[in-house]
Amino acid sequence: MARSFYERLTALDSSFLLLEKRHTPLHVASTLTFEGEGLRTEDGGIDAERIKQHMASELHRIPRYRQKLRWIPFTSRPVWVDDDRFNIEYHVRHTSLPRPGTDEQLKRLSARIMEQPLDPSRPLWETWVVEGLDGDRFGLISKVHHCMIDGVSGVDLLKILLSPTPDAHELGRTRFLPRRAPSPFELWRDEMLRRVFMPLQLVNGVRALVSEAEDARRETFARLRSAYEMVGSTLSLAPDTPLNEPVSPHRRFDWLTMDLEEIKSIRRAFGCSINDVVLAVVTGAVQRFLERRQLNPASVDFKVMSPVSVRSADQQGALGNQVSAWILELPIGEVDPREQIRLIAARTSELKEKRSAVGATVLTDAAEWGSSTLLALGARNISRVLPFNLVVTNVPGPQLPMYMLGARLLRTYPLVPLVDNMGLGLAQMSYDGKLCWGFNADYDLLPDLPAIVRATEEAFDELKGLAASGYQLSAESSELADGTSAPLQVVIKS
Repeated sequence: MARSFYERLTALDSSFLLLEKRHTPLHVASTLTFEGEGLRTEDGGIDAERIKQHMASELHRIPRYRQKLRWIPFTSRPVWVDDDRFNIEYHVRHTSLPRPGTDEQLKRLSARIMEQPLDPSRPLWETWVVEGLDGDRFGLISKVHHCMIDGVSGVDLLKILLSPTPDAHELGRTRFLPRRAPSPFELWRDEMLRRVFMPLQLVNGVRALVSEAEDARRETFARLRSAYEMVGSTLSLAPDTPLNEPVSPHRRFDWLTMDLEEIKSIRRAFGCSINDVVLAVVTGAVQRFLERRQLNPASVDFKVMSPVSVRSADQQGALGNQVSAWILELPIGEVDPREQIRLIAARTSELKEKRSAVGATVLTDAAEWGSSTLLALGARNISRVLPFNLVVTNVPGPQLPMYMLGARLLRTYPLVPLVDNMGLGLAQMSYDGKLCWGFNADYDLLPDLPAIVRATEEAFDELKGLAASGYQLSAESSELADGTSAPLQVVIKS
């Protein structure tokens, strides 16, 4: 008999399954728009069959897309096994808007598709080819469960399916031979053995930390301090706002495109990072939104959770989640945008110096050794004591045109999922000189979602105007290793 195969999910990946509820599916998604040239059929449609075959030919490079979940008996721990009934026809769908389809129609269709949970008995992804868009365009709506990928690995996946040249490279489909899945008894037996040897693995892990650290005492202290601060921040409840009420199963989706060079000009003017500019724009947008809802922003300690990638160079291209998080308060009570961005840059600089992203990593690593029951209880209760009001995630994408079978990718608008008591999620992805914003909102809580999009534009325009109206830096902005800029003192011209 052939040896069985399975892969165990990490505690972080598992948490995205345990957090999920029927009305809050936890898949990440995006709506992409392409030029029709290269995939246009004789009757004016889009060759969806060719797209499907192209994706099928690349799946050997992303084997997780042909795997499904199994659960270890008597535990809350899942594993990946090969799907012996995998069918590409189920995962790649084809639909159309009434011609000429508008962006507004595509947004509504995206919301309807994105609000539907994925089938847990199958590989956890879907792609929809949408033809009928005006301007000789077509759309691609993709959704993948968060237990499979984070934002950075999602970009890596995009690079697999797309090409930097318009030349279409057709590949033959590689034959898929699923490996034998383990029996329930095998899974249970292996889990019991893992727990028996867990103390030894823990000791080895501590030894590795001590031997690899340049300064073991300082490294250990930094990690424990970061974990302590992370626990402290999660014990502090976020205040009630119109965004933070129980959510329904239904969604609205909207988007916005900004010029990346204009964002960089704001970054240079204020001596901060691109992510600081994004958070400053969000601060201005939230401030305007609360004022329109007749609330005083100064009375609200509004907190955002900002995912931070901890993916190392040798982990590029790997699926799964390699992400930590910052939780920081936005200065929405401050009326001066210049002071807002200064406060944000100072806080993010402090978080970098303290290596605060390590704290969440330490906690998720510790969860690997903890009880699966405790992990399940913690995941299911987190939305009841949500320590932040909003998720804002910013993912860098390729800065050159990308093509799928000769069709040029125009825009890609990402979606971050909602959890209970969080009615809005903001995601950004940079691509080819643009920063594309995706606004995922609860249908009932935010019928005025377009007003939030306008407020975001207004906040961005205000920062652009200030950046262009006479700011000088006291020193040249210095680039950090991650491509962002160190905060510098800003001198205001009178």
